[in-house]
Amino acid sequence: MTAPAADTVPTARRGPGFPEFVALIAMMMALNALAIDAMLPALPAIGDALGVIEENSRQWVITAYLLGFGAAQIVYGPLADRYGRKPILMIGLSLYVLFSVLAAFAPSFDLLIAARVGTGLGAASLRVLAVSIVRDRYSGRTMARVMSLSFLVFLGVPIVAPTLGQLVLTVAPWPWIFGVLALAGGSFMLWAALRLPETLHPDNRMPIRVGRIAAAFREAVTHRQAIGYTLAMTCMTGALFGFINSSQQIFFDVFEAPGLFTTVFAMVAAGIAVASLLNARLVEKLGSRLISHTALLGFIVMAAIHSAVNLAGLETLWTFALLQGLTMFCFGLIVGNFGSMAMEPMGHIAGTASSAQGFISTTIGSSLGFLIGQQFNGTATPMALGMAGMGLAALGFVLIAEHGRLFRARHVKPAPAIPEVGA
Repeated sequence: MTAPAADTVPTARRGPGFPEFVALIAMMMALNALAIDAMLPALPAIGDALGVIEENSRQWVITAYLLGFGAAQIVYGPLADRYGRKPILMIGLSLYVLFSVLAAFAPSFDLLIAARVGTGLGAASLRVLAVSIVRDRYSGRTMARVMSLSFLVFLGVPIVAPTLGQLVLTVAPWPWIFGVLALAGGSFMLWAALRLPETLHPDNRMPIRVGRIAAAFREAVTHRQAIGYTLAMTCMTGALFGFINSSQQIFFDVFEAPGLFTTVFAMVAAGIAVASLLNARLVEKLGSRLISHTALLGFIVMAAIHSAVNLAGLETLWTFALLQGLTMFCFGLIVGNFGSMAMEPMGHIAGTASSAQGFISTTIGSSLGFLIGQQFNGTATPMALGMAGMGLAALGFVLIAEHGRLFRARHVKPAPAIPEVGA
């Protein structure tokens, strides 16, 4: 499997072949997904062990990680543009492993939440560097293909992560779930140290100068296409974490079917993974816009139908599985393309742009998802309505990015280089 040469960035250094490169990027994404979804079956046990009375408060185990994950991205981008991708990746992985170990030994819920923030601070490097490293080597539709293939593995992790968490709980106490995260992070750290070369060409390194970094961030948040798709991605992130934050309580409290939680969650995640694989096969032929814009409309329709079913009092375990599965299948056709289109004009400031985009989409998106999750009232209605609202908001931002036009690309002039600014 080889990538078309036309979309390969000529200045990128040689490294592993296309399949191994995709696998490396996929594992960077997978470590993040594992740190989120492996926790879900353990939330009741964690709450009981650490004296958490309010059930909705358990969602902080997820949200604290996401807030650390989102906030630190604004730092990693400039550092990666100055010192290179690999040393920053090693630092981030070290923090991921360290704070996972600390979470395993946390004696109180407050200290566990602090450790989860720390784990997120380390994992933030994975998100920023995954996008930056791909942009260093590829562009255009090939970049979208790499991101889609990588996202396939990222989305495959939620299929097995809750089951893995449940399996750990059957043989060991819940702290061992954090031990598994530490082992996974350490293993990947060794693989990346041995096989992943530095992808940032020395000529493209940006000095850490306040004026230049500010100019790069300003460009990343004012370029119409980049910020439009970043905000659309933010809404999609909010929808995803609204589902994740609510899912455990929906299965345990609404359907009273905790034994089916990991199975149905895996089915929904499998739908996203299948959609991502389908996108990887079609995106170079049909284009990112046609696929993602069509899927966004489908997402809105499915979420609206799901909301109507809940409001009519007709929700069952099986309607939930079917409608949520179809909604998230559409999600799988959206996110990789939105991320690629947000980054496409930002190749000359890939690290800083990825940092800014990740900070916005994760911190705001996770906060929106937490807000949706906190509305849980014993039904799936708040989650379904929240997802429909996020889809409509995303559509608005896409229309802004595309000057009111869907499905077709418009010519975008390359952004000028950021001028040097004195220290």
